[in-house]
Amino acid sequence: MTSRRQVLQGAAALGVASLAPAIHAQPKPVRIGYAMARTGPWTGGAQVSQEPNYLLWADQVNAAGGLDVKGVKRPIELISSDDRSDVETCVRTYEKLMGSDKVDLVLPPWGSNANFAVAPLANRFGYPFLAPTALSKKLIEMKLPYFFLLLQQPQPMTNALVDMFKANGVKTIACIYVDDLFGLENYAALKVALQGSGIQMIEEKSYPSGVKDLSPVLRAIKDKNPDAFVGFTYPPDTILASRQAKEVGFNPKFFYASVGTAFQLYRNVMTPAGAEGVMGMGSWNAKTSPGAKAYFDAHVKKFPGKEPDRWASGHTWAGLEILTAGVKQVGLDRKALRDYIANTNHKTIIGDVKFSGSENIATPGTVSQWQNGEFEVVWPTKLATAKINPNKPAWK
Repeated sequence: MTSRRQVLQGAAALGVASLAPAIHAQPKPVRIGYAMARTGPWTGGAQVSQEPNYLLWADQVNAAGGLDVKGVKRPIELISSDDRSDVETCVRTYEKLMGSDKVDLVLPPWGSNANFAVAPLANRFGYPFLAPTALSKKLIEMKLPYFFLLLQQPQPMTNALVDMFKANGVKTIACIYVDDLFGLENYAALKVALQGSGIQMIEEKSYPSGVKDLSPVLRAIKDKNPDAFVGFTYPPDTILASRQAKEVGFNPKFFYASVGTAFQLYRNVMTPAGAEGVMGMGSWNAKTSPGAKAYFDAHVKKFPGKEPDRWASGHTWAGLEILTAGVKQVGLDRKALRDYIANTNHKTIIGDVKFSGSENIATPGTVSQWQNGEFEVVWPTKLATAKINPNKPAWK
């Protein structure tokens, strides 16, 4: 006689057997790891320019059935943690992701300092890194075959800035720069770009990271009355310099700050009228291409009231476009993926991207300017989304 228990066991076994094909048919997730600042001083940049884009990308890809891995759709599984704006934490996290966790792919952290620290790990473990927020000539000189820099580097950016100044009659400039890798390299590149330009640098001052007061420096610069001000600044310093320039009445014809000028936060804090005419590091906006417009709209839809910045956000998305196309073409073989990235002319929302070694040589240096609430590309003219305003209005 067959017992009730045997019947249930048989039914259970039959149920498991019937489910087995479905279980086996489920595609294995593509595990993608990264560290990102969610606390500490890097958070402002990281949570505007990078992590929202990683989340948007994963959502879009998974909604379409998954990441195309040589014709097979597989869901993306993001594995991430807070690097606490700390280089050592960032390095340890990537060592674990690549060394012991053995994730399929990695996405880079935020900022030049963090990327400089993790770049050698990319080569050591053989993981392609498409870094959208690192500016460093030293990273290029390290010749790391797995590390790719999406942003325009200091020399192209300062060359574009000086060319724009020359074309608009600037004769004198003053410069401040944060005393770290980003500030020092951009300041050095500016000095090279100025050679033979006929433009004189009449003041140059460094300041420490985390500075709380720039007003004494700005007053001293105001007294020298330069045609243009250049600040190689991070987001908090960009806003600080702008606010304090307004407070001390320093309003040159050209006011250029760096990281953070392209942020919606800058426009909101300064107000659209207060930001009017301010220039900075930017390379795209929703007018740049149909793809850029679609990306901008999707970002705002996913994060209501939170716009992508008009510089590194676009480069972050371009890097994700390149990664998506590469995995579709060659799969998850990281050496093949590295070769694809290195040897392909990539079509992206910011235009062509092509690498020579680690450097993106296809995206030229650019200058953007706040005009009527939009950060418009104004230089070079062939990429401009609006004409330059060569006389910054008074601070409001």
